[in-house]
Amino acid sequence: MEKRAIFHSKWLGIAFIVPQLVLIFTFFYWPAGQALFWAFTLQRPWGGGNDWVGLANFAAVFSDPVYWNSVILSLVFAGLSTVLSMGSALGLALLVDRELAGHRVYRTVLVWPYAIAAPALGLAFRFIMAPDAGLLSFVNHIWPGIWDPTINGYEAMAAIIFAFAWKFVGYNFIFMLAALQAIPRSLIEAAAMDGAKFLRRARDIQVPLLTPTLFFLLVLNITDSFQDSFGIVDIMTEGGPARATELMVYKIYFDGFKGLDYSGAAAQSIVLMLLVIGLTFVQFRFLERRVHYK
Repeated sequence: MEKRAIFHSKWLGIAFIVPQLVLIFTFFYWPAGQALFWAFTLQRPWGGGNDWVGLANFAAVFSDPVYWNSVILSLVFAGLSTVLSMGSALGLALLVDRELAGHRVYRTVLVWPYAIAAPALGLAFRFIMAPDAGLLSFVNHIWPGIWDPTINGYEAMAAIIFAFAWKFVGYNFIFMLAALQAIPRSLIEAAAMDGAKFLRRARDIQVPLLTPTLFFLLVLNITDSFQDSFGIVDIMTEGGPARATELMVYKIYFDGFKGLDYSGAAAQSIVLMLLVIGLTFVQFRFLERRVHYK
């Protein structure tokens, strides 16, 4: 018979929940409240308080072409990195699910990249992608000048997209492999007996049954691409060259902490939050209907 723990004092339950509430208030509600305050006010030139300016900060943000460039770059980054990471993870999960030789090693090793902090990952890929001394420098010895993300914006964007996607491949792989292994083997065996090859079984049986997991990972990957990309951009490119990799999250940092435009940066953070909420709503409104729940 299952035994249940019963606490006779309500203060014990409150004691358990208070630390969590303090952390949430300190690191979420308080900063969010401060951002809202800064977004609608403007600090006086010599200190002494803030003046209410309403939507003036948002008007300044939306009239800045540099800001719109960061929005476009962020959308491109989110789309390409999500497709690359989820596509790679799906391919790896399908191969490991077939229990190829060494599948236990693959299943363990592919999880590790997600545990790496974004700044450490950015530092590693900054060396790998370096045009003069990195692991890719050999291409410049074959074709001089063909690879140089320090001066070519498209190559710099490709570098941070690849680095971010590499980090999330392991995370996506875990969920996809778990979902694949939950599919009844009898379905796969029946399809194989009917003559369906590996790619046909994946397209007609496995991927449709994976749609709940794929939808969940899609929402998560897009959300993280807007929020968790700062460390990689800051270490690898610092938003350059010529603002070619200045994503929205990095522009908030640059304007707020380097340009000391706290009000403008706060307004940008509110816009970023609303953009993420809007994209999540669109995904649930228009994409979830294509999900096949068991």
